Order: sequence, then C-alpha cells, then structure tokens
Amino acid sequence: MKKLIATIAGVLLLSACDRNEVGDVSLGLFTTKDIKIDMFTDPLIPGVTCHVASIEADLSLADPSDSSIACRQTGEITANMIAAIDKSKSGDVVFKKSKSVLFKNMKIRRIFDPQNQTLMYLAYSTKETSGSFKHSLSTVPLWGTDAYQEPVATSD
Repeated sequence: MKKLIATIAGVLLLSACDRNEVGDVSLGLFTTKDIKIDMFTDPLIPGVTCHVASIEADLSLADPSDSSIACRQTGEITANMIAAIDKSKSGDVVFKKSKSVLFKNMKIRRIFDPQNQTLMYLAYSTKETSGSFKHSLSTVPLWGTDAYQEPVATSD
C-alpha cells in the first residue's frame, strides 16, 4: 500500500512539472503563487527561442493573466523558414498554455513585419481582466541572418 501511495504521489508530482519550465520563483512562504518561466522554440523557425514569465497559482482560482515574453535569435534563421510561415496580419499561434480552471489560455502568436524584416511574438490572455486583455510583445529582427531581405520601399 505504501508503494502504491508513493508511486501515485510521484506521478502527480511529475505530471505537475512542465517539460518546458526553466525557472520557478516562489512569491512567498504563505502563498501558492509562483512565477514560472517557460521556454519554447518556434516550431517553424527553430533559430528563435522565447522565454515567458507568468504567474501560476496552484489550488487557486486567482486570475493569472499577467505575462512577460522575451524572444531572441539562438540559431540559424533562413529564407526557407520565413517562406513557410503565415504572413497574414494576424499571424499564427505558435504556443498555447492553459492558465486556469476557468478556461483561460495564454497564447503566443508569431506575426511577420515585412517592411522592417522583423518577427514579432505577441503573448496574450484569452479572457478579459479588469476591462483589459493582458499582453506582452517581443521582436526578433532578421538583420544579419540569411533570411534578411532589403525591404521594398512603399509610397504613401
């Protein structure tokens, strides 16, 4: 019986760990809230790595909407990679994580700015909080990569 309880406890602890989690900062002794830092690599542009810091509140119905994102070039970015991405103004969701039992999600969307040859990564919550949707933005310029193309001048 003790082995069974130990096994179940171990499985529960391991399932609570996020394999993309690279940091965990407690907000204090008397709170169940932590700042979790997750890492993800863009699935179509593996030369870009993003780190997202957000509040996690285990056993709480608190509103974990605030997040911060920082994305950097950590490897090669090629013209073929850029050719494969969605270039619409709304871009493409590249990462999604559930943030509460109340159907709130955090999403990260990649949007390409062709005029400035920059990848933009927008982190946002899918539910309104205090009259506002929380969001954060990070950019990765293509300058200096194989994917960089001289922007075409536009007339106003």
